[in-house]
Amino acid sequence: MGTRKMHLDEVDTNEALVRRLIGAQFPQWAKLPIKQVQSSGTDNALYRLGDEMVVRLPRTPSASKQIDKEHQWLPRIAPFLPLAIPSPLGMGIPAEGYSWHWSVYQWLEGEDASIKTVVDEHQAAIALAEFLRALHQVDPTGGPLPGEHNFFRGVPLALRDSKTRAAIASLHDTFNADVMLKVWNDSLEASKWSNPPCWIHGDLLPTNMLVQNGRLSAIIDFGGLGVGDPACDLLVAWTFLSAKTRDIFRSALSVDDATWTRGRGWALSFGLVGFGYYQETNPILANIGKRAIEEALADYKDNS
Repeated sequence: MGTRKMHLDEVDTNEALVRRLIGAQFPQWAKLPIKQVQSSGTDNALYRLGDEMVVRLPRTPSASKQIDKEHQWLPRIAPFLPLAIPSPLGMGIPAEGYSWHWSVYQWLEGEDASIKTVVDEHQAAIALAEFLRALHQVDPTGGPLPGEHNFFRGVPLALRDSKTRAAIASLHDTFNADVMLKVWNDSLEASKWSNPPCWIHGDLLPTNMLVQNGRLSAIIDFGGLGVGDPACDLLVAWTFLSAKTRDIFRSALSVDDATWTRGRGWALSFGLVGFGYYQETNPILANIGKRAIEEALADYKDNS
């Protein structure tokens, strides 16, 4: 069985391919069972390798640019973070008709974060703030600036202007276009990030946060990793947190008004693009995008 395709330039992968790759390049793991993991992730196809590992195969040429970055930087930043993050165990090379480098990671147990899996939303807001505060304070020297490798997360919002306005226009029958334009223009008018770039996760969605025993336990999928404007990491306030805990998160993170406003702009922009792109191929991500739009609009109305 192969993976469901979400992109026009996505390649085919399946368990047989993974078995051949592991057998040839990591023979010490060749006898372990391999099973495809159903995931809402868009960049990598996942295959469980035994009980303690997972194989990640990039789905597209752009996703393949993340491999070297993750292997280089995740082990360096992990010791400074209060939540577990993926630990790379091996990097495979192109072979067996598969064109890119690929990875073997330690398997992290847990369920995707949601209202159902998180017992204490207040604690989750604090944990997220502590994680981001720690990440943003890690020395960024030598870290990669935003680019295709991290879907340009962390760039100035103005660089997303044309894409976001086009999405607003295309979805004007679904969401309130007037309010969307007000939220977007407000975020563009906020002061730009003037401090040195800092580390960002870049894709802090509920599907990239793991929960065990009702508490946040790990942050995964660092394809958006880079150094840039940390406002993009605040989109979690609108993709996951409720209005009730959004202020708790903001206070714990000590975010200034301009960064918070840009963060709401990131949430709206991400939501619009994601909702439009994934409605047919990834309903989970499309629903997260829908929530980001609705929460950003409601938050703007409540605070303007």
